[in-house]
Amino acid sequence: MLRLAQALDRQLRAALEMAFPQAAAAAIEAGAPLDPQLAPASKPEFGDFQANGALGLARSLGLPPRKIAEAIVAQLAADPAFAALCLEPVIAGPGFLNLTIRPELLAAEVRARLGDPRLGVPSVAQDAASEGGAAAPVIVDFSSPNIAKEMHVGHLRSTIIGDALARVLEFRGHPVLRLNHVGDWGTQFGMLITHLKEVAPEALTTADAVDLGDLVAFYREAKKRFDDDEAFQATAREEVVKLQGGDPVSLKAWGLLCDQSRREFQKIYDRLAIRLSERGESFYNPHLEAVVADLAAAGLLVVDQGAKCVFLEGVSGKEGAPLPVIVQKSDGGFNYATTDLAAIRYRLAPAPGGDGARRVIYVTDAGQASHFAGVFQVARRAGWLPAGASLEHVPFGLVQGEDGKKLKTRAGDTVRLRDLLDEAVERCEADLRRRLAEEERTEEEAFIHHVATTVGLAAVKYADLSQNRITNYQFSFDRMLALQGNTAPYLLYAVVRIAGIARRGGELAGGGLGDGQGGGFPDPLQFSEPQEWALVRDLLKFDAVVAEVETDLLPNRLCSYLFELSQVFNRFYDQVPVLKAEEPARGSRLALCRLTADTLKLGLGLLGIETLERM
Repeated sequence: MLRLAQALDRQLRAALEMAFPQAAAAAIEAGAPLDPQLAPASKPEFGDFQANGALGLARSLGLPPRKIAEAIVAQLAADPAFAALCLEPVIAGPGFLNLTIRPELLAAEVRARLGDPRLGVPSVAQDAASEGGAAAPVIVDFSSPNIAKEMHVGHLRSTIIGDALARVLEFRGHPVLRLNHVGDWGTQFGMLITHLKEVAPEALTTADAVDLGDLVAFYREAKKRFDDDEAFQATAREEVVKLQGGDPVSLKAWGLLCDQSRREFQKIYDRLAIRLSERGESFYNPHLEAVVADLAAAGLLVVDQGAKCVFLEGVSGKEGAPLPVIVQKSDGGFNYATTDLAAIRYRLAPAPGGDGARRVIYVTDAGQASHFAGVFQVARRAGWLPAGASLEHVPFGLVQGEDGKKLKTRAGDTVRLRDLLDEAVERCEADLRRRLAEEERTEEEAFIHHVATTVGLAAVKYADLSQNRITNYQFSFDRMLALQGNTAPYLLYAVVRIAGIARRGGELAGGGLGDGQGGGFPDPLQFSEPQEWALVRDLLKFDAVVAEVETDLLPNRLCSYLFELSQVFNRFYDQVPVLKAEEPARGSRLALCRLTADTLKLGLGLLGIETLERM
């Protein structure tokens, strides 16, 4: 209902200006126009929208809120465009305005979406083109595993949340650059290469000479030696210097290790249908000196105990002293903060020397909030952010076991992501085979495998995305694979059931209903039952929900909407006859079935979840 809400907001603002011209002119001059505070109605009985601005304007206008509301209503009554959009407004309480969109307009909106693949969601690309420009690039930085390590459950949230946000932004028409900022540089390679020279030198000269699992074990051994053995530590640091200096032997070893890890990462990404462009820490290595030079030129750099730092404003340590962001260590080396600053500088710089982005989104765990707050502040003070550009950290909590503790294997190790996905599919397949046996259904193995894989992976994704990302959540296979409740299996089954109803309706009518272009349905659609109107209004919320996720970066709001929509549909279908109704009610109700199925499919697709034709 975004289009209708925008039209209504314009009319309310015009009414305010007509009712209070002097106050409106003063407010516009001050850069804060009078605001009707239009919002969706808090309860269905209040209509479709509420305008609560009269209460906020009472003091500045020197009038009781109800008098302000009455003046607005008087102006609206004289506006034919408002009369064509809304029923007569109702003043409630001290001065709230309750507004109800004309039913025929709601029915027309439903009819229009039947032939619209975007289901009413506007494209920012179209808006930008109409203004003679192009939509600004958006960067989503997510997943970001480390080379020589296997992806584990800790990478699950960043990968799934980042992909869902990228999908929503792409659907809205933003050019999105999906970046995988892998850890492929620095001290870890000095440690690993030094250790491998002793225990498995063939891994440094021959591709895939050791298994990735062995490589992970070698990395753990190298880390322990680095922590415990000063001589090994010194040798490892020398190896880092060789690598950074372009030593061909070190670079070849580094390349082999990166390629091996990259292929393993890609298996996970292919399985989850994740698209990413890898741009690791090594990409920004040539830009690190420029970061230091820029910060020095801006007068931000301070040498403290031999290290080059930027001291943060408004952020103090335990003793009250400002906290530093170390940009270059006393030994001349760089760190994560330097690399992240180089990445920000590059991403915001105009092409061809940068990405020219105007919105950069980092999807990482909440534990990195302080780090990003620091580097964002430094970037702003350095003057790297163009007008209108934003840097946003999208934090998320931990994945916990059902005991509320960090999810680990029985042996106490971090759960490998591929093992978690395997188990989800295996459990789903076992459940599917059990249900097929109970229903005495015989299905081909290919069907069983496809359904089990689709539902199992969907369950893992949806269980994560349906949670408020800011909080920790408890991982439970039993809950996420349940056919009831706010789960992927429940929604996938709803899609199959509703699409089947719409298809069945077309078959009974001899074909033609639900052709994907809105053809075959009555025009205009006609609704009379409260359950129909409840479903109509819920369907028309879809565009606003997508826009909300685009702004607030909270995928769980889309999940909540889809679950609510499926529940509203079930009440409608249980209480109102569809296939046995007479025309035009029958065709109009089948149109609601079709649009509900299309909305659920598109919404799940924006979450990165594939739907099924049958289960």
